[in-house]
Amino acid sequence: MRIKPGNAYPLGATWDGRIGTNFALYSEHASRVELVLIDADGGEQRVPLRERTAFVWHAFVEGVGPGQRYGYHVDGPWAPEEGLRFNPRNLLTDPYARAFSGVTRWEDGAFSHDIASDSPDRDLIANPRESWGVPLGVVIDPRFDWQDDRAPRIPLHKTILYETHVKGLTMRHPDVPLELRGTYLGVASPPIVRHLTELGVTAVELLPVHQFVDDKFLLDRGLRNYWGYNTIGFFAPDVRYRSGERVAAEVQQFKEMVRALHRAGIEVILDVVYNHTAEGNHLGPTFSFRGIDNPTYYRLVPGDPRYYFDYTGTGNSLNVRHPQTLQLIMDSLRYWILEMHVDGFRFDLAATLARGLYEVDQLSSFFTIIHQDPVISQVKLIAEPWDLGEGGYQVGNFPVRWAEWNGKYRDTMRSFWRGDGGVAGDLGYRLSGSSDLYQNDGRRPYMSVNFVTAHDGFTLADLVAYDRKHNEANGEDDRDGCDNNLSWNCGAEGPTDDLEVLALRRRQQRNFLATLLLSQGTPMIAGGDEIGRTQGGNNNAYCQDNAISWYDWELDDERRALLRFVRRTIRIYRDHPALQRSKFFKGRKIRGGDVRDIMWLRPDGEQLSDDDWQDPTTQSLGMFLAGHGVDDVDDEGEPIRDDDLLLLLNGGREPVEFVLPPLHRAWERLLDTADDEAQGLVAGGARADLPPKTLALFRGVDPYMPHET
Repeated sequence: MRIKPGNAYPLGATWDGRIGTNFALYSEHASRVELVLIDADGGEQRVPLRERTAFVWHAFVEGVGPGQRYGYHVDGPWAPEEGLRFNPRNLLTDPYARAFSGVTRWEDGAFSHDIASDSPDRDLIANPRESWGVPLGVVIDPRFDWQDDRAPRIPLHKTILYETHVKGLTMRHPDVPLELRGTYLGVASPPIVRHLTELGVTAVELLPVHQFVDDKFLLDRGLRNYWGYNTIGFFAPDVRYRSGERVAAEVQQFKEMVRALHRAGIEVILDVVYNHTAEGNHLGPTFSFRGIDNPTYYRLVPGDPRYYFDYTGTGNSLNVRHPQTLQLIMDSLRYWILEMHVDGFRFDLAATLARGLYEVDQLSSFFTIIHQDPVISQVKLIAEPWDLGEGGYQVGNFPVRWAEWNGKYRDTMRSFWRGDGGVAGDLGYRLSGSSDLYQNDGRRPYMSVNFVTAHDGFTLADLVAYDRKHNEANGEDDRDGCDNNLSWNCGAEGPTDDLEVLALRRRQQRNFLATLLLSQGTPMIAGGDEIGRTQGGNNNAYCQDNAISWYDWELDDERRALLRFVRRTIRIYRDHPALQRSKFFKGRKIRGGDVRDIMWLRPDGEQLSDDDWQDPTTQSLGMFLAGHGVDDVDDEGEPIRDDDLLLLLNGGREPVEFVLPPLHRAWERLLDTADDEAQGLVAGGARADLPPKTLALFRGVDPYMPHET
């Protein structure tokens, strides 16, 4: 085996396509770095990296190619009180590994400190034993025939997000071949692609697919880290979702999934976790970053660098202020865009990435670099705009080009349909694009990612069936998960045979989904809500890699009816540009008359006054959207025109009569959550009955055709 100096860039293991592989690892504080090559039988060969350029240790090794498993030994000071935790007995994985050979083997050791010690200061004692339990990196062949793959590039204001999980979506689908269930190829299979296209969504937002770690405390309980918010490899698609046993095949299979979804016109958004890693706090395992260069990669406590800042509730926070950590994140993002062809990212606990010393800083280096990057700045960027630290709730405060999960939208809609008073004013803002959050900083209505449910919390079916969480299966005595869910069980907790309760729950599910899809902004559907998926009241199913989380595709009549309703509502959304505005309403007059681009109506047909907005008893209102008030042009530069639309909402527990405005001779009923089959025309100026907890959508029609009065 011939060893050459190699190059300091790119970082990671890079096969040259012919002779061998270049290995490059950043460590500013290490005194020695050793590459460990491991064969299929577990035999090893150690290669000292003698070249060091700008803190990057590197070598080119001839004869090494795709499929080669490898790791590192990194030596340096063992001085935890100074933030340095080098232990050359630890085998470490490459932060830039493009694939992994498997998952963590806890029984083979994964700690740099002495966990066998009973001392409360055991993290200060170096582990005297060999530790080989980390998942090994794998050299890959990056070549792939993308054929005619093209990014759909769907404008955000025309996007419908579908948040889902690779395994949960596919594991129980009867038409997905057994060997493909729970895998990237399962998502690419015709039954899944057909469901997504018939549903009408334009993008899948996948829960984390970066290589992650199953926490040992969960494995000891017989559970798994199902959601995957425990990353250890920011460049590698997780090996758990591979079909078959061929090493590194998951890289090609992920690309096949993206290619298949793109052909169907569906974008791929990744939920990414750049705020922390799987290594936890000072008592956590050492897989990679901690043992390679602890103060480079982690936010350590000033004056006491033995300990870690924890804005995430996971034990550590990545040190995004360090140039090398920033480079790692930017290199990872560009890799997934350029090599894996993904269309955007949702950043978990994104406020952590914006932090200065203690405060959230909108102008942090992280956002500055992304803003000027010609690759990353051009894909969809979505923030979860909060973390667990002080001042971490930053909804509405992210920079231009960033969309945000709008937690205020979720809470307002839950409160309104539950029947809480005093939310009318917030409701108006949320229905019309949340201008109070996004209008004055150069952003648009579609920067508000509207959602009612997500992976974290109740499913929609559970939101209307439970007043409290039921997380006993998680093994934490029901202490985990949020206690303030703004849910309402409609009269009975959990499963019931009460027909009135069941009918109300069906209507409430439709209310939430229709409101979501008829509001201005970018709607996000939690996968499975369209088929009435339940988790039995578990609102924190992060560790349930089983039927609690996997979608049940055996649909009864009620769940099929719900799916038809959602498909129909999405078709209405996509057919009407008035529901997909790219600009905020101006309240301007249309056609020189008294009609404005948006008008808010009381049930008696009069416009809402300031007193009505502030009245805690206001639980019913109408929103009129002028079809000639879209204030935008199409791709040809022609003004966009639509029908006049009228959305009526009755969040109260009594029926309400709405006077339909006499702006048209008739209004056609497009949607009614109290009756899936409701249709026909209502004369302008006539009354329309809305039962309790009901939403209805009408379209202005001329000439008048008296089918209904």
